[in-house]
Amino acid sequence: MSDEEASRYPHSAISTWSGFVYQGKVALYHCLKLINEGDSEFELQLDSTDDFAIYKEGKLISAHQVKAKIGDYRSNYKEALEKSATLELDRVAGIKRYFHISLPINDHSDYVHPTNGERVEFYSYGKSQHCELHKIEELTKQIIKEIYDSQTIVFDESLLDANYCLLSDRISSQALAIHARIQNEGDTQRQAAYDNRITAASILSGITDTNPYQRKDYYAVELKERLHAYLEERLAESLPGMSDAAYERSRSIYALIRLSEGGDFKTLCQLMKPSEKFSRIQNSDIRRYSDLVHTFSSEPILKRLPHYLDSNNKFYAPTALYLLEPTDKNTVPLRLSPK
Repeated sequence: MSDEEASRYPHSAISTWSGFVYQGKVALYHCLKLINEGDSEFELQLDSTDDFAIYKEGKLISAHQVKAKIGDYRSNYKEALEKSATLELDRVAGIKRYFHISLPINDHSDYVHPTNGERVEFYSYGKSQHCELHKIEELTKQIIKEIYDSQTIVFDESLLDANYCLLSDRISSQALAIHARIQNEGDTQRQAAYDNRITAASILSGITDTNPYQRKDYYAVELKERLHAYLEERLAESLPGMSDAAYERSRSIYALIRLSEGGDFKTLCQLMKPSEKFSRIQNSDIRRYSDLVHTFSSEPILKRLPHYLDSNNKFYAPTALYLLEPTDKNTVPLRLSPK
């Protein structure tokens, strides 16, 4: 994407949104990569020292800045690279500094700060020094497979998907919660983010749990993750030409769903398939539900799950009743279901 193209988006919405959903996924990938290389004594810190950071025995080992969909040229990242190289608090001279990007650029050589000499390395994903948003999950699951093999854990694709889903949700939800609290409450939550870290041991146990299906909230968390993936893709595609108001509404809905509890998602499953008992939700159900929420002109009330109140304060929630195309003969009328 060129500088000219980037300027068309409201307040750099495309880079803001992409970084918003990318940070936790990249942090998880890096942590699992360290574990796979034999390092299991570190702690992951989110949204404090940098976008994420790795600590060991209380000392900063590496600081990571994550940027997504900024542009095609190294110059697009000039200010961010300078910030990454600064000497500030725990980011003392000589620590490892990594820069993660989702698009290829014209120059991936290390950045060296002109005055303090600190070096920032563009992070490598195998032979590539960038990783597109839609590929990070695949790369992460490949590392999980390697960890399973090294520990002789018998697994199938369903187990892999389940444990990745649960762990990814944990990391992404914590990153989002910390970010929201810092924005709303300032220094108090900034200190909490600094101290509240995730251990390598807990990350490892998250993927070696051999009975994820015994967790009664598994399908709800799986739905949560898949709904996010759909919303991320849809918003990224819709950003060109999207108004600021529409962008903020979409981000608010995303944040609400990300921070909602498992019980709310069991309710959401029922809303998506009101005539069927709770079970795995298909991608088509997610698409229909999301389309329905965005179709209504009235702003949804963003508490627990998106819903509406009529003039008599009756509670209504959108369902995922199948909507045929207008050209089809048996079109089901669009409607809300009172709850």
